[in-house]
Amino acid sequence: MALIGVFDSGVGGLSILDEALRQLPQHDFIYLADSGNAPYGERSSDWIAARSMVLCRYLLDQGCDAIVLACNTATAQAIAQIRNSLTIPIIGVEPGIKPAAMQSQNGIVGVLATEATLKSDKFNALLATLPDQCQFIKQAGAGLVPLIEAGQANSEETLELLAKHLEAIQDSGADTLVLGCTHYPFLRKAIRKLLGDSITIIDTSEAVVRQLKRQLEANPIPGVKLDHQQLTFISSKDERSLLAMAHELMLSDMRSHHIEAKLLGAI
Repeated sequence: MALIGVFDSGVGGLSILDEALRQLPQHDFIYLADSGNAPYGERSSDWIAARSMVLCRYLLDQGCDAIVLACNTATAQAIAQIRNSLTIPIIGVEPGIKPAAMQSQNGIVGVLATEATLKSDKFNALLATLPDQCQFIKQAGAGLVPLIEAGQANSEETLELLAKHLEAIQDSGADTLVLGCTHYPFLRKAIRKLLGDSITIIDTSEAVVRQLKRQLEANPIPGVKLDHQQLTFISSKDERSLLAMAHELMLSDMRSHHIEAKLLGAI
């Protein structure tokens, strides 16, 4: 079975890991959270690219057969360089603006993402391929990631900040909202409280894991399925906090895996 690395700036990529454990429970996983340096969305492009490369090389050294860049910001700034440098499959994430444009009934789509993602060449190149008649209301979610990292996804402070960020999207009459950061699916409850059930929320976790599954099928890893697979959580800040957040935020059954938590050394 394969060893799959899932890397994010913090706990946001747990939304991808959660889906991966549902679709691919037979594999081993390493979840690497660079929480000591979160959020990435407010850092320079060069820093994001360099740090993402270092951490992906670390996962390669741990024996990973494939890596999911479960961070929209890291994908936007670094995935091309990482794919050129590493020989294993590298799966990225990006805001689901294409499916949103296809599903929207009134052609008005809100995009909630980090500043770095919204400004990236990759995002804007994707945006340029979509129909002109679809209007995208882009909004940076400044301050949301640190609150989610602190376990405050459903707090009043988060709700107030989210309401400010969603104001322009709501005022535009958007009928579809793209969650352009892997942290943001953990705000679904708050978003529904603010916007109601009529707006369509686009989260690409399922599509990302389907792509991972295709890559694994195209590059099969020999091995025997064990009764329990390995699931390792590694944090650059606090491994115990990361593990607690995983149990709090994830819905998938982790009981079929041996779970271990480690602190990332200085790299």
